[in-house]
Amino acid sequence: MPKFDWQRLIDCLQRGDCVPFIGSGMCSPTLPTGGELSSIWAKRLRYPLGDPSSLLEVMEYAMIKAEDPIYVKRQVLDYLDSLGRPDFDDPDEPHRLLAKFPIGLYMTTNYDPFMADALAIEGKLPKRIMSPWYLSRDEPDPSEDLEPDPAEPMVFHLHGSSQNPRSLVLGRSDYVNFLLGLTKDYRVTERALIPLSIRPNLAEQPLLFVGYRLQDWTFEVLFRGIQQMVPEGHRRRHISVQLSPLDLSDRHRRAAERYWESYYARWNISIYWGKITDFCAELRHRLRWS
Repeated sequence: MPKFDWQRLIDCLQRGDCVPFIGSGMCSPTLPTGGELSSIWAKRLRYPLGDPSSLLEVMEYAMIKAEDPIYVKRQVLDYLDSLGRPDFDDPDEPHRLLAKFPIGLYMTTNYDPFMADALAIEGKLPKRIMSPWYLSRDEPDPSEDLEPDPAEPMVFHLHGSSQNPRSLVLGRSDYVNFLLGLTKDYRVTERALIPLSIRPNLAEQPLLFVGYRLQDWTFEVLFRGIQQMVPEGHRRRHISVQLSPLDLSDRHRRAAERYWESYYARWNISIYWGKITDFCAELRHRLRWS
């Protein structure tokens, strides 16, 4: 990644002028990827319908077969909880590293408590908030009137949290309902999936995507919606940490990298190609942290 991108990122992190977006890759190897989790469940179920690595389809099958979506979601959370926590003593552990900065808002599509755990270790008082996509009109929205604060950071779970199995976006029908709500979210003034109180942070601060694939539809829908809130002349420069395609030859891999760099340059996204642990190690080195 160019030197100027590093300088800008470090300045933004140190000022707390940044919103990290945390995806499932940030929990590896403690937790399985979506494809790995899907394959585990497909084997348990003897899934008969095709690709066992398609999490949305396998979990939709599991919930229909069980005739109880909440039961399946609890099973998934129990399984993930049994796998333990990351090594927060590792200086290159990404949750712990990001928790050291004076950031008021962390966005995640993960269910786990790891970001909140890391913030608590750093002496902060994190609040875990869930997107209200699953609530009925009569249920109160716990995300209303909350303001991001570096001393009491908000960890906002877009796809639900281990605190409440109902909140999980897990099967295909969950995902469709979530995306339908999200596509109209920026025209909504009440019961929005992304609360009005945190939209200024998303509109005015650069974003750091860690643990996502750029090809992920959630990433694209989220980012395009956020971009709609920002006048073109005020848009910030964002960064995404990406693992280069490993199943390609060197020549084809570099061609793929150039394609994605060009594609996302239109959205002001710079790409760091490499493992998350390598990104964290280089960030610490540039900060001169031991």
